[in-house]
Amino acid sequence: MPAPRRIPFPRTATAFLCAMAALPLAACAPAVDVAAAGDAANPACAPMMVALPDAIGDSRLRQTNSQATAAWGDPSQVILRCGVNVPGPTTDRCVTVNGIDWVIREGDPVWTLTTYGREPATEILMDPDKISSATVLADLSTAAGKVPAQRNCVGQEELQNLPKSQ
Repeated sequence: MPAPRRIPFPRTATAFLCAMAALPLAACAPAVDVAAAGDAANPACAPMMVALPDAIGDSRLRQTNSQATAAWGDPSQVILRCGVNVPGPTTDRCVTVNGIDWVIREGDPVWTLTTYGREPATEILMDPDKISSATVLADLSTAAGKVPAQRNCVGQEELQNLPKSQ
């Protein structure tokens, strides 16, 4: 009886099968540990969370282990938490990027950027030496806009034009 004939398996098929076998392993990468904000279960966070970008600059979106949180980069360069305390009136710097007001608190090295005038508020933690704050705010403005604005930042010019009390 003749020996069974072996059919050669193309190298491209072998490479494809190896790549497909590795996908589940890549999906098992540990989630980023991010503490949920106090109001993370607020339903107003949901539309924003589903509108988050897949990348901020060159940093890809990663899995997190808490509700209403997100992280970009490996290691994480940007952390987002929806449902943080809404900032009240402040003398901290406030900038408007694509119609979204952000209160900026510069730390060393981490900056905290918090939406202003939106409830629930969203907080971003980032290191400006690793990623541009302008890039972060521009890339997140569409998603942050899913939480409706109730008020806006005012500057010194607007304060000077307020009616005088009698």
